[in-house]
Amino acid sequence: MKQEKGSIGDILSAGICMLAMTVLMFAYMDDVRLIHRKSEVSQIARQYILKMETVGYLTEEDRIRLGRELDEAGVTELELAGTTMDPVAYGDIITLEIKGRLEGEHDFVEKRISTAKH
Repeated sequence: MKQEKGSIGDILSAGICMLAMTVLMFAYMDDVRLIHRKSEVSQIARQYILKMETVGYLTEEDRIRLGRELDEAGVTELELAGTTMDPVAYGDIITLEIKGRLEGEHDFVEKRISTAKH
């Protein structure tokens, strides 16, 4: 049986393909992690807009708890401008607007609007 000569090109192209697939896999995992963090922020916002519906605004205690939960979720540079911070009447519009950065580099805005049901 005669052995064929190998080519460095065959091995090189396979190595480059494996390297490219590894890079893509790590990029995908990073994106999935970021999407998970953003969905965490969305769930937290949902919980607090529901609390705001029953009270009519974002209370000081809830604002502190919200800040703590968002900090645990990886949010920095938190801003609540545009959020209803003073009591409103039944049926009036309430807004929860969360601005910040995820993992220190990805800006986001999460805005929820509802009506007071207290």
